[in-house]
Amino acid sequence: MMGLRPANLRARLTLWYLTVFGAILVLYVAGTSTLVYFGLREFLDDDIDEDIERTESLVQFTPDGAVRLAAADPDKTDPDRREALYIEVLSPAGRILYRNEKLGNLQLGAAPFHGEGVSGYSERSSRLPDGTPIRLASRSHQVGNQPVLIRIARSEEPLRRQFREVLSVLILGLPIALALAGLAGYGFARRILAPLGAMAKRAEQITAERLHERLPIENPQDELGHLARVFNETLTRLEISFDQLRRFTADASHELRTPLTAIRSVGEVGLQNAGSIADYREVIGSMLEEANRLTRMVESLLALSRADAGTVQLQCGPLSLLAVAGEAAGLLEVLAEEKRQKLTVEGEASLTVNGDRVFLRQAALNLIDNAIKYSPVGGNIWVRVGREGDRAVLEVADDGPGVPLEHRAQVFNRFYRVDKARSREAGGAGLGLAITRWAVEAHGGTIAVESPGEEPGATFRVVLPLADGLR
Repeated sequence: MMGLRPANLRARLTLWYLTVFGAILVLYVAGTSTLVYFGLREFLDDDIDEDIERTESLVQFTPDGAVRLAAADPDKTDPDRREALYIEVLSPAGRILYRNEKLGNLQLGAAPFHGEGVSGYSERSSRLPDGTPIRLASRSHQVGNQPVLIRIARSEEPLRRQFREVLSVLILGLPIALALAGLAGYGFARRILAPLGAMAKRAEQITAERLHERLPIENPQDELGHLARVFNETLTRLEISFDQLRRFTADASHELRTPLTAIRSVGEVGLQNAGSIADYREVIGSMLEEANRLTRMVESLLALSRADAGTVQLQCGPLSLLAVAGEAAGLLEVLAEEKRQKLTVEGEASLTVNGDRVFLRQAALNLIDNAIKYSPVGGNIWVRVGREGDRAVLEVADDGPGVPLEHRAQVFNRFYRVDKARSREAGGAGLGLAITRWAVEAHGGTIAVESPGEEPGATFRVVLPLADGLR
C-alpha cells in the first residue's frame, strides 16, 4: 500500500481531495436519483388516483348484468390518457366483470385480498403476466347498490425510462466533474504549497556560516507563517548557540594556551641558563604552578561539559544552608587571613534546603573565593543566610570594586571577566561563576549580582527553595 502512495505532497492532497469530492458526488448522485425516482413515481400515483376517480364515474351495469364503461365525456377524460390505462373491474368474490382492450386477457394481480380498496387506493408495484412492470391501485366502488372492485394500472416503463435518462446524465457528468475538480484541486494545492517550497529552497541554502539568514514569511497569521516563524526562532537559537560555541572555543583555546606557553617559556629559560639546584627548584615550582592552574581549568571545563550533557546526578538530601556556607568559608579562611580580610558568616542555622552538599558547597566556595580575590587588603566579606517567604537566601557580600551595571548580565557566562588582566593575575579563568550558576539552577534556585550604586562592593545573592517541611 505504501508503494501506491504518491510521494508528492501536492499529489497526495489532490488525491485526498478527489476521494472526498468523489464520495460526496456519489452520495449526491445516489440521493438525487432516489429523489427523482420517488418523485416520478409520486406523479404516476397521482395520475392513477385521478384515473380511478374518472373511471368510477364511467362504470355501468348493462341489463344482462355485465359491466361496461360509458362513453367518454371530453370534460372528464382524455382518449390518449385512457388508452395508456389497464382497467379491470371485479366482483367482491373475484369474478372478472370487465377488462379493457389494452389489458386483454391479462390479469391485474391475484384474487382480491381482504380489505383491498376499502381504505384508499393502496398503490403498489407489480408485473403483468407478460413481465410488464406496472403501478397498480385498487378501490371499492358502489354501482347502484352493487359493490365492485376497480383496479387501475399504468406501465412503469415511461417512469423507468425517464429515471434512466436522469441517472445517465448524472453518471456521465461524474467523471467530468472529478476531472475538473482534480485539475482545480492540484492547482489550488500547488498555489497553497508554493510558500512551503520557497521556504524549503531557502532552508537548503542556510549553512552554519549563514545562520543569520531567515525564511520568508508571506502571512504570519496562517499555519505556514507560523511554521516559518518557529523555524526562524530555531535558527536564532542555533545562531546564538554557534556564536557561544565559537566564543567558548576561542576563549578556551586562549586560556589553555596561556599556562602552556608559561610552562614552555619557564622550561626553555631553565634549560638555557645554568643554575643551582635552588634555581631549578624554582623553575620546576613555577611549571607545577601553571600545571595546577591548567588542571583546575580542565576540570572546570569537564564539569561544565557533564552539566551540559545532563550526566551529573545530584545526591540530594536535607542540608543546613548555614552549615554548608560555614564549611566553604572554613576552607578559604587561610586565603582571607593572608590578605588580612575579615570573613564573617552569620544566619539562621535552622534553614534547611534539599540539595547536594558537594555542589552547593562548591557554589559557595566559588562565590567566597571571588569575594576574597576582588576585596582589598584588610577588607570585609560577609556570608549571610536568611529566609524570604518559602525560600532560603545565601548572600556573599564584599567591599571590593563591585560589578558595573553593563557587566552584570554577562558575569555568569563562561570565560567572561570584568577585568581580564586582573583576573588572570589572580589565577581565575572565568569559569567559577558559570559553574556556580549551573549548581544553583540545578537545585531549582536563582542567582544574581547586586552592587549598591556608587558605594564599593558587590553582593551575590542565591535563592533556593526550602525543604518541604519548612514551607
